[in-house]
Amino acid sequence: MCIALLNGVTKTVFRPRQWPAVLLTLALFALADSTGSIVVAGEVFPPCAGDCDGDGRVSTAELVRAVAIALGDVGFGRCESLDINTDQRVTVDEVVQAVEEALEGCPGRTPFPTRTPSLVAPTLTPTATGTATTTGPVCGDGVAEDPEECDDGNTVSGDGCDAGCQLEPGGNPCAGVPTSPGTAPRAVLVADGLNSPLFVTAPPLDPRRVFIVERPGKVLVLENGVLLPQAFLDVSARVWQADRFTSERGLLGLAFHPDFESNGRFFVYYTNLSGNNVIARYDVTADPNDADEDSEKILLTLNHPTYANHNGGQLAFGPDGFLYVGTGDGGGAGDPFANGQSETTLLGKLLRLDVNVDDPPYYRTPPTNPHTDATPPFDLIWARGLRNPWRFSFDRQTRELYIGDVGQDDWEEIDVQPADSAGGENYGWRVFEGDHCFNPAPLPACPDPATGFTFPVLEYDHSNGNCSITGGFVYRGCALPDLRGTYFFADYCSAFIRGFRYTNGTLADERDWTADLAPLSGGPIDHISSFGEDARGELYVCDLGDGKVFKLEP
Repeated sequence: MCIALLNGVTKTVFRPRQWPAVLLTLALFALADSTGSIVVAGEVFPPCAGDCDGDGRVSTAELVRAVAIALGDVGFGRCESLDINTDQRVTVDEVVQAVEEALEGCPGRTPFPTRTPSLVAPTLTPTATGTATTTGPVCGDGVAEDPEECDDGNTVSGDGCDAGCQLEPGGNPCAGVPTSPGTAPRAVLVADGLNSPLFVTAPPLDPRRVFIVERPGKVLVLENGVLLPQAFLDVSARVWQADRFTSERGLLGLAFHPDFESNGRFFVYYTNLSGNNVIARYDVTADPNDADEDSEKILLTLNHPTYANHNGGQLAFGPDGFLYVGTGDGGGAGDPFANGQSETTLLGKLLRLDVNVDDPPYYRTPPTNPHTDATPPFDLIWARGLRNPWRFSFDRQTRELYIGDVGQDDWEEIDVQPADSAGGENYGWRVFEGDHCFNPAPLPACPDPATGFTFPVLEYDHSNGNCSITGGFVYRGCALPDLRGTYFFADYCSAFIRGFRYTNGTLADERDWTADLAPLSGGPIDHISSFGEDARGELYVCDLGDGKVFKLEP
């Protein structure tokens, strides 16, 4: 049984774990104003108590979040405007104040116009089936409000935002979503108490959930800002268990199929109990927050026989619909087996697979791969010369591929592959480390000119405590339009966060964002293991050591 708030054909489903927050919110509505209605009359006010997203009003979803914070189910950083007396906690009195401001509008504020339709607070009517109807947000008014996923100003399906204001394949996930131009970003704590978080991602058409990968073998769900107690996936019994700071093994990557909404398939990358790396497919159950651990289909097992480090681990679907896999060189200092340059091993490579296959081995080689004449599985190689491409990502707009490749002793690098690449790039390792000659053997010296090699667009040295790059994403989110086009990356040891824009082969706007993104609460961010991206392109930061995830917000 669930409680559903309906708006035409759309709905928000509140599961049993959310009942206390929902019911208490409804009770507070009644306590604050027995009429249970508000009119905001097409105006947005500056932030007030409970206005978590800064849009000048307090919505029902924000009130539910407020109660969840007061109950301790959600971190304080998810809505700092609730803390009226700045005592670092949220009381029932402060939640009541937020309800009053939702009902009466934010007092003492100077309004500025944003849209013409009025918003009437939900009037709930129980039905025989246990659901409740509401006259909430108006689909088609051009402003996406929960439970709308988008709002492009019409109620026509087939244009990326359907008649019920739900996202469709190929749609603009930012349609109608409020933005904050001219606003500096900040890192807000959205989840803590995690066990070695390594990655954050989301299915393409699901703006309400993000999935957090924990290295020991679990994938958790953060739904509407609430961390669910039950794991989405738990393969801990199949995953190599090791110390969180010294080992590079574990559950390392997760990617949802582009058609996940219809086929329920997703892919993981993990180190098995033998120390080898596995790429496997799983299916979701009828419960969208519960995967079927018994549905595992293993696509590849990458032998990693000698060393425990340099496992790679990133999975990502490219704009071409193929699955890209980043593998490390097999570990050991200096690539002792020269795997990075070898064309007869899958280690030290970027692989490209067509995974729309129902029969073993559950993949095929795309006909446009650069080495289709090679002996399988080496025809899966898309690019070589990588040491440990721990995190790579595609720019949603330009379709360029950004690779953060972890260096040896001196240089960390970022490589960018153009959108029209036919594959076959050689990024240099172990002949080169970054732009610098490392080990040309069996040649007596590094080639000059270095014909056939692709060099990084950016490198940095190991001064100031730097040691290991954490590749990130180009920001293409909704909330912070001034950041669009900025590629964010970090260093695991020194914990800096930096960014730049890359346009037509030229770097611009290089800057250090570390101080700007220092959390006001829940920080500092010490060991940045990964960045992540939700369905709308908003960015997240994983802190491995402290077990926390932060989100970049206005």
